[in-house]
This record gives sequence, C-alpha cells and structure tokens, in this order.
Amino acid sequence: MCLHSFKMSESIVLYPSPGMGHLVSMMELGKLILHHYPTFSIHVLTFNPPFHTGATAPYMSRIAAEYPAISFHELSLPPNQCATFMDWFLVLKPLVREALESFSRRTPVRAFIMDFFCTSVLEDAEELCIPAYFFFTSAAAFLVLFLYFPELHKQNPGTLKDLDRDLFIPGLPPMPLSVFPDSMQDRSQKLYQWCLHHASRLPRGRGIIINSFHDLEPLGMRALAFEECAPGVPMPLTYCVGPLIAAGDSRNPSESLSWLDTQPAGTVVFLCFGSMGRLSAAQLNEIAVALERSEHRFLWVVRSPPAEGEEMGKRPPEPDLEALLPEGFLKRTAGKGLVVKTWAPQVAVLNHMAVGGFVTHCGWNSLLESVCAGVPMAAWPLYAEQHVNAWLMVGEREMGVAVGAVERGEDGVVGAEAVARLVRELMDSSRSMRVRERVAKLKERAVAALAEGGTSVTSLAELVNAWLEGPPPPPPPPR
Repeated sequence: MCLHSFKMSESIVLYPSPGMGHLVSMMELGKLILHHYPTFSIHVLTFNPPFHTGATAPYMSRIAAEYPAISFHELSLPPNQCATFMDWFLVLKPLVREALESFSRRTPVRAFIMDFFCTSVLEDAEELCIPAYFFFTSAAAFLVLFLYFPELHKQNPGTLKDLDRDLFIPGLPPMPLSVFPDSMQDRSQKLYQWCLHHASRLPRGRGIIINSFHDLEPLGMRALAFEECAPGVPMPLTYCVGPLIAAGDSRNPSESLSWLDTQPAGTVVFLCFGSMGRLSAAQLNEIAVALERSEHRFLWVVRSPPAEGEEMGKRPPEPDLEALLPEGFLKRTAGKGLVVKTWAPQVAVLNHMAVGGFVTHCGWNSLLESVCAGVPMAAWPLYAEQHVNAWLMVGEREMGVAVGAVERGEDGVVGAEAVARLVRELMDSSRSMRVRERVAKLKERAVAALAEGGTSVTSLAELVNAWLEGPPPPPPPPR
C-alpha cells in the first residue's frame, strides 16, 4: 500500500494503563510501528500507581535502552487524591493535556493512542486537533461485548447477575452469564458505572486498534465488521494488528530453562497464573496434590497467597515453598517437577520443546504467547475478562485452543481430583490432540499475519495511512 510521505520529526504519543499486561502490549505496538515506519518518534506517558502492578520499571528501562526512538515521560500522581484506580485517570487529565501540548510544540503529533481505560482525555486530544485512537488489549470478541455493554444496560433495568438466561451479543454465540465480568453485572457498583462510561466513549475515537489477528477470532472480527456492536451509534474503523507479544529478556540465565533442557520433548505441563495472579494457600495445596497424583512432569510458578486483610495491590513477599506446599512434596517430585518462586520467563518457557501444555489464568497476553508458541492450554480464569477469554478458548466454534476449564467447588477452591483431571485432559486426551493440531495451525497463521503482506501488517499500513491523510495537526496556541 502506498503511504503518504512524512517528515522524520513527526511523532506518535502512547498512553497505556499502568498494569503490566496493558503496558507490554502497547509497547509492542510501538515497536511494530517503528519496525515498519522507523522515521516516527514515539512518546510514552506513564505513571506509577500507588500499588504493585508488576515489574514495569525494569521493563521500561530495557525498552528505552533498546529503542532510542521511544521515550518515556512519567506523570506524577498527586498524593492523597486517588482513592481507587478509577480516580487516577481523572487526576492525571490536566497533566496529560500539558504533555500533549508540549509534544505538539516540538513536533507534529500524528496520533494519540490511549488505553481503553484512558478515555477521560479524549476531549483534550480533540481540542488540540490530535487524532485520538483507542488500543484494546483483549480479544476482539470481548471488544464486541464491551461496545454492546451500553445496549445491555438499556435492555436490562435490573442487575445483570439476577438474570436466569444466557446473554445474546450480536455476532457471538449465546454467552453464559457465569462468564460475564463481575464488574459489569451490578449497576449499583461504581466499577460497573466506570465500565459503562468507557464503553460508551470508545466509538468516539478515530479508530480502535486491536491486539489480535483474523484467523484467531473470525467470529469477533465478523461482528466488528458488521457494526452491530452499538445499535444506532456510528462506529470507528477497527485495526487488527496482532499478535503483539514481548520476546522477553533472555540475557539472564534461568533455572526454569536449564531444568527444561533435561526433560523429554512435549512432556512438561507449565502452570502460571499471570503477573497479578495469586492463589490461596488451600488452592496451592490442592494443586500440589494433583500434580503428584497425575505423575506428569511439571513446571509451576508459585506466588505467595494473599494474606487476610492485605492491602490491595501490595507487592507480595517471596513465597516460602516448604511452608506452603505439602510436607515432602518438593523432595518427592524432584527431577520430575520444578517449582519456581514468583516468576519464570514465560515466552521462552512456552517456546521450549519440552513444554507440552499450559495451565493459564487466561490473560490475553498469555493466551497469545501460547498460541504463538503452538502450545495447547487448559483454562483457569481468575478475574476481569479472563472468564470470557476462557469461554472463547474452550469453545470449538470460537477459538478451540484449550481443552477445558477448571471446576470450582462451593468454597471456590478447585479440588485436587479436578486439577489432576484437567492436567490429564491437557496432556493425554483425544481432545488435546485436536486442540494441539488447531494451535499448531494458528501458530503458522500468527506468523503469516505479521509477515509482509499479512493481514496485520496490511491493517497497520491502513492505520498509518489514516494518520497521514490530512495536514499535520497545528501546534497549540501559546499560553
């Protein structure tokens, strides 16, 4: 596709949400832009929230060192003005505008790309004549649901959680209410109103950029193309540019990878629950019992369970494995299993030939990483949209990349037998063979999407062309 010429001084501004999952995928978007259009410069607006969101600082330092065209600009959260994370973005609104004005005085800003939780600064971009786009960090199918949420709100004057039927979202199969995010079920809650607010504002952007690819989500893509997500509301164009995943930092030696080197190909089940996923002590015990019973080789990342009354978002301490796991477990499983504390290089682990299956919390980045590695999954969703992701992953009409989902008991804990059954299904069943074949094909199609002429590269070219169609935005008037 022929692109308009542009000057070396033109820039893009990115405004991610501070969570690790949101930050990483937006940085991968920036890297993708620079790979194909290296004359852009990219400014990234960041802030340090008042609680732990993962190891974001080392990650940003590494990106800044490796990509001189990407610069980070930290916004300072005023103290004692943010009761909840929903308040952050409103408090930062004047600082974001000030940063946009500053960038615009130095160089034409061709696009302002913000996380879909950052819609509060939409008007500021419009007033500064900077084209505003939203970056959606989850599935295209979940974007369909999110855009349709205001319509669900109108149709159901009561509380969604009180319904006794499936939800019908245009273009998607009937959705069980059990997978619908808790934050979007009870209209009396502040978080519900917050989601409703953002969902109603997304169509006002110049476009929505999605971290997915067509072959992974044909149903979601078709639903977006038919523009049935927000009845009566004009929809912006959507640009599908994924899969955007981080390669990871392979410079440091890893106990996990060294151990995997000693294991036979395709025999290890990998269990990891995301940068924020923490299970109870009772649940960790059940997993340990299940892994020992299953007799499968395993690599398991364990984080400290949340303490009773613990302050939300507090950085967890390093886990005491001897105290948390059954007595003698580590010795009995030595050689056949490895338990690592807090972190493992997930992308490298998934791409290791020894790994044959992934028990995952169904975060969107983890799902994409597993698909790109060609590794089948078992779904263990924990919070937010992860239950929707799990439903999409397991459904053969949707993605078909996971064998099944966990079965929780009445106390919310997944029993050892249910965990063992899930592991056996992932590693040994006829269903796992079908899923393995499906994921292997999707791995090839993910590579093709990001190759020259692929669907995601073509979509990126259309996006950049949209930025360059008109004259550059004028600089803001002097104050």
